[in-house]
Parts: sequence; structure tokens; C-alpha cells
Amino acid sequence: MDLDALAARVRAAPPRCGATRLVCVDGPSGSGKTTFAGRLAAVLGCPVLHLDDLYPGWDGLAAAVPLLHDGVVAPLVAGRPASHRRWDWAGNGFAGTVPVGRPEVLVVEGAGSGARVIAAHAVLLVWLEAPRAERFRRGIARDGEAYRPHWERWAAQEATHFAAEGTRGRADVVVDTALTPPPGARSG
Repeated sequence: MDLDALAARVRAAPPRCGATRLVCVDGPSGSGKTTFAGRLAAVLGCPVLHLDDLYPGWDGLAAAVPLLHDGVVAPLVAGRPASHRRWDWAGNGFAGTVPVGRPEVLVVEGAGSGARVIAAHAVLLVWLEAPRAERFRRGIARDGEAYRPHWERWAAQEATHFAAEGTRGRADVVVDTALTPPPGARSG
């Protein structure tokens, strides 16, 4: 994946989220969204908003979309500084507000970032994928076996969300990270 070409594409696009060029990096858990988004944002010189900071817990995928829209996208569209409430996973509740401001470019990564209500304001929607077994292997290697039940619950939410939203079919770019790992990712 040529990140320089994607960055040039983003920079050349007229903003669709107020004065901000919004990039959405979506796909199921373990597909490499965080790594990809970080590398793309580094090339673009812009911030990354991780939806892990917005999801209200392990059952919060559906709730994160309106939180992202109302706290970040709608204010940017209106020309106002954006912010969002940060989810404290250890404390199991919202803990503070994170200012986003009005960046020239903003990369948002996480399952649900490409929902229609969000992607309508994006200049680029990237979908990352890998086979379920590989994604779970990556996730359990990172989080530990104790998190498998959470991963199973989350995967069910993702399947429902992605089927309803048709995110993959609307993506501008699709990357299979089992075939082409995200830039900078370790294989194996």
C-alpha cells in the first residue's frame, strides 16, 4: 500500500467535514486499523482519533457512531472545534473530555468509523480486513486469552454493524492485511 499516494489523494481532495479532510479507517478488530492509521497519519502529519477512546465498553459499538458524529463530525461540519468524551476502560465509564480542535486533516480509526453518517463527510474511507482466524490470533496475542469472550461479543456487534452499513462495499480502498500487512506491521 503506497501511503504517499494515499496522502496525496487526501491532500488533493476538497474538505467535506467543514474545513477538515476526514479520513476513516474501518474494518473488523485485528485487521490492522490502528497500525495503518498511525502510519498514514504520520505521512499526513495529522492527528489520529481512536474509536477505542469512544466506545462505551465492550457492548458499545453502536453507541460510538452517534458519539463520534455528535462530538466530532457535526461540530467540524459547523466550523466549530470538536471534542469527545474519553471512555475509561478500567473505570468502566466516561472520564474527561478530549479536545480535537479543527485540524486540517483528521484520521479516525476503529470499527464503525466508516458508518454512513460519518463517511458522508470523509474524503477517504479505507477498509482493512483479514480472515477471522488471523484477526483473532492477532487480538488474543495482544490482549490475552482472558479477552476471548469479549472478542466474541465484539465480533457479533461488528458483523451486525457492517452488514447494516455495507461499509466494505462503500470503501474507496480495500486492504487485505493477511496478504499485505499494514505498513510497519510485524508478520507472524
